[in-house]
Amino acid sequence: MSAVALAAEIRAGRRRAADVVEERLADIAARDGQFNAFTEVTAARARTEAAAVDAKVAAGQDPGPMAGVPVAVKNLFDLEGITTLAGSKIERDSPPATRDAFLVRQMSAAGAVMLGALNMDEYAYGFTTENAHYGACHNPHDLTRVAGGSSGGSAAAVAGGLVPVTLGSDTNGSIRVPSSLCGIWGIKPTYGRLSRHGGYLFAASFDHLGPFARELADLALAYNVLQGEDLEDPAQCWHGMAPVRLEAEIGGLRIAVADDHFTRGGHAEGYAAVAAVARALGATRRVTIPDAALGRAAAFLITMAEGANLHMPDLRTRPDDFDFATRDRFLAGALLPAHWVQQAQRVRAAYRAKVLRLFDDVDVILAPATPFVAPLIGQEMIEVEGQSIPVRPNLGVYTQPISCIGLPVIAAPIADPVGLGTPGGMPIGVQLIGAPWAEEKLFRVAAALEKLGVCAAPPIRT
Repeated sequence: MSAVALAAEIRAGRRRAADVVEERLADIAARDGQFNAFTEVTAARARTEAAAVDAKVAAGQDPGPMAGVPVAVKNLFDLEGITTLAGSKIERDSPPATRDAFLVRQMSAAGAVMLGALNMDEYAYGFTTENAHYGACHNPHDLTRVAGGSSGGSAAAVAGGLVPVTLGSDTNGSIRVPSSLCGIWGIKPTYGRLSRHGGYLFAASFDHLGPFARELADLALAYNVLQGEDLEDPAQCWHGMAPVRLEAEIGGLRIAVADDHFTRGGHAEGYAAVAAVARALGATRRVTIPDAALGRAAAFLITMAEGANLHMPDLRTRPDDFDFATRDRFLAGALLPAHWVQQAQRVRAAYRAKVLRLFDDVDVILAPATPFVAPLIGQEMIEVEGQSIPVRPNLGVYTQPISCIGLPVIAAPIADPVGLGTPGGMPIGVQLIGAPWAEEKLFRVAAALEKLGVCAAPPIRT
């Protein structure tokens, strides 16, 4: 049952939140061994929160728009009384969080019930969630394949039906990549739209937090609930509440397809997904996102440097407690010449100015979300355009140029990947990219695609 429908049932007294929690806890116990999505299940908290929801319903009070909806969060969100792992071994030694992250508090205030913390790449530095400390997260559509990352547990928990809504983070694509590979909806809001307070950051000038869902209506519900002013997040740019409604009305919207950088470096299925979406919307115009490859290069350098700076004390004193691949990327970032990073920031600023000018004439840009479907767990290389390239960094070839400049993006799953001809019928998605603060337009396009039957979470066939 969708989050929207479930909340309505609970508010009407036709279902008890306590019963829903027990069903979800039993399902997680029975099936998460296949996915390895959860790193901690907060059963006691979930039962307490569900009882509070039921008590409000019994008293004739409204428990909120997410009444009794089971949720879970990437394990870089603070949960009171739980140690925030951020996918690492090192953080096991940190004290438990003294209060919830801001976005967790927003969901709790709306009546959601917290079921636990989810697997991720160590310190959010990766695209596959093959975690050296907590094990690989498995894609529910094919357990031999990755779920994507770094929010792999968040995507797998939703795709596998364990919970209807989860939270993740996106630095260079960590919401959009797993959304695409697991066949679900995800949104990376405009940089600064949602508070990041209480989230363990990777690269502060890039990091976004946002929700995943199987149903578009659930994504909109979560997005609306998560909004709120937080004076404790200095990066938040509060523009007031901007709730979205699912109106499949795209008349007047100027929709274009990204060419150039977004037509290279991938397999046919990614381009076929964009073509299917463009046909359904009647979008024939093409635009070039200028210097996208340069923007991506700048993103690599800046995130390496910011991440290294954040973790420098542990790199000096506990290098062997990192996953060696994460550690080596951070060390490389620490050794970058300062003038390289400074030049990357100049490139980033110039690139952002050029891209923003596109939105004088375009409202929404369509682009692939991932260059190929989910690779196998443990797969190091993949052939693209006759060349063997590394899997992990290249999963972000289409997402990094957008993260770099903070644009809002909805990752939309193709409803029929089998009919599209994806390898093994595996899911794949597209990016719906908008101007800053234009999330409402993105939801309109997403709703139109859902209504047309082109985009929806495909069923698990295994």
